[in-house]
Amino acid sequence: MSTTAELLKGAAELFPDEVVTSAHVRHFELPAGAGRFALITLDNGFDHTKPTTFGPQSLANLNTAIDQVEAEAANGEIVAAGITGKPFIFAVGADLKGVELLKKHDEALAIGKGGHDVFKRLSALAVPTFAYYNGAAMGGGVEVGLHCTYRTVSKALPAFSLPEVFLGLVPGWGGCAILPNLIGAEKAVQVIIENSLNQNRQLKGKQVFELGIADALFEGADFLEQSLVWTAGVLNGTVAVERPEIDRGEGWDAAVAKGRAIADSKVHGAAPAAYRALDIIEAAKDGDLQKGFDAEDQALADLIMGGELRSGIYAFNLVQKRGKRPAGAPDKSLARPVTKVGVVGAGLMASQLALLFLRRLEVPVVLTDIDQERVDKGVGYVHGEIDKLLGKGRINQDKANRLKGLVSGVLDKAEGFADADFVIEAVFEEMSVKQKVFAEVEAVAPAHAILATNTSSLSVSEMASKLKHPERVVGFHFFNPVAVLPLLEIVKGEQTDDASLATAFGVAKKLKKTAVLTKDAPAFVVNRILTRFMGEIQNVIDEGTSVETAEKAVEPLGLPMSPLVLLELVGPAIGLHVSETLNRAFPERFTVSPNLKAVVEAGKRGFYVYKPENGFKPELDPEVAALLEQGDTVLTEQQVRDRVLDAVAQEIGLMLEEGVVAEAQDIDLCLITGAGWPFHLGGITPYLDREGVSERVNGKRFLAQGVASVPA
Repeated sequence: MSTTAELLKGAAELFPDEVVTSAHVRHFELPAGAGRFALITLDNGFDHTKPTTFGPQSLANLNTAIDQVEAEAANGEIVAAGITGKPFIFAVGADLKGVELLKKHDEALAIGKGGHDVFKRLSALAVPTFAYYNGAAMGGGVEVGLHCTYRTVSKALPAFSLPEVFLGLVPGWGGCAILPNLIGAEKAVQVIIENSLNQNRQLKGKQVFELGIADALFEGADFLEQSLVWTAGVLNGTVAVERPEIDRGEGWDAAVAKGRAIADSKVHGAAPAAYRALDIIEAAKDGDLQKGFDAEDQALADLIMGGELRSGIYAFNLVQKRGKRPAGAPDKSLARPVTKVGVVGAGLMASQLALLFLRRLEVPVVLTDIDQERVDKGVGYVHGEIDKLLGKGRINQDKANRLKGLVSGVLDKAEGFADADFVIEAVFEEMSVKQKVFAEVEAVAPAHAILATNTSSLSVSEMASKLKHPERVVGFHFFNPVAVLPLLEIVKGEQTDDASLATAFGVAKKLKKTAVLTKDAPAFVVNRILTRFMGEIQNVIDEGTSVETAEKAVEPLGLPMSPLVLLELVGPAIGLHVSETLNRAFPERFTVSPNLKAVVEAGKRGFYVYKPENGFKPELDPEVAALLEQGDTVLTEQQVRDRVLDAVAQEIGLMLEEGVVAEAQDIDLCLITGAGWPFHLGGITPYLDREGVSERVNGKRFLAQGVASVPA
């Protein structure tokens, strides 16, 4: 058997570029004469912008620190030991860059085992141990604290989570085994499964305390001092730590069953991580932690060698890195300042945009529309949303007053836009209407003002073609709901100049959006792929396959919603409009479904009805069923899935050939941030590669082996 030190040494050799975390030990006397204390501080030598992680060498350093503390405890030199982090950061878990390099199952097993072997020494010391969660704690950072006897947490802690399931892993250094035994299975399932699958929802310090993960909660300003006073109280017996009785009966089983239902609703069995985590939680019911740790090691190794985790890490890197440095964006020094924003239109989309610009830029925002009633309604919507933020305590009264004072509405564009630096239109999706609006704006806006269009499918170049200065027109396509979906497709028209483009990217960054540069091609990225995807679903229904079979066929992708529920969200009329636009551009690949047309003409809002007696599950609307005219070609789920995926792979291949975006990575970034496609698919191209669809359709993979997959 290899020792922990040997395991970690071998792993460190595989990962020479690790950002190494040191583990400093310092000693001091606790207050109230409680005795001598050893505190381990985790620190990678960088500021808070580079959070502390655990790679193999970092684990080895912690192991060495524990050697020292263990000897001191055995010799009676200390009464207790603690662990904390550098300013603002406790630790954010395993170093994923190292995980990407692993090629063999036994290498992956060593990572799981190495972490367990080091962390569990904290609970085996001859003295009590304390974790002081002073700042951000995720994954292994949370788990190292779980191995301690007691925990405190800072009220200022901004983010605490076990995000592994979100990425395609399980909490593999004690999380699945210890957490349910500490706070009960129900709360553990919430943290490990539910929060992870809800776009990696984070906990704040107060919630960590309320869940019972931490035993005490202190202010951020003097967090460590207060924690040490509390520690002295625990050791002196003046502070009693009480923990609730854990329900190890039906409550535990019900929590696991609830977790499986959540996993089914989110990933439909398509990604294994959540189910593996739930198996370990289920088995942890008897409190045998070592058995749980062994199961975590095995699950970790299996998942590290699987495609979903590699896709999850790839997706995570896209959002965290590529999303912050958009491919093809011009030099940011070319960007012009934006001190006032104009919005043409005051409907729901325009009002949402006005609110976003107002909140993020905090500059004057003026809306215009064709009559005073619409203008008043738009400004009223923005005021109402600001009042909601005030009511929730998200902003104070001063800020609410200031924001309300910055938004206004006028009928006269000359009055509203004469000093605007950035004007965006959100009017009816009709080329002639948009050209007319831009001509009116160009006549009154300053010469340097950017003219942006929120079109979802029309040509930006054509929209600008009749203007004196087409070079300042740029596509600025948001996704609905604007406040929720991060993607912003920035479209470069044929004449768009670099200064206008740079300004658009600068504004996108201030709006906190993930901007992707796209060529002015029909429907840009997300709508083109989704329309091809939906179009193929509609084709098989039109040809004769049942609605139920067509919808179930794509369940294994684990998408956030089924195609026809998505159509309902977008609105059948908009779906039809985009399919007509693409049919004009590419008639050989994009069809216009006669059944969809009939649904729109009948004024239906979707294919389904939702009845309380059926638990609000989607049921085919009998009136829609009566409208459907189908052929007699009935396909199986597998045949439908193959057709849909082949169509998507073909379309993405063509988009890359046309240069719609720089690389396949941008397609994936768009689908993740604009359509909520799951991390375990890596967007879409890693999945198409993994399932052999890319090679079947295009004769080659989208991504090189080792990118979003296990290295060769």
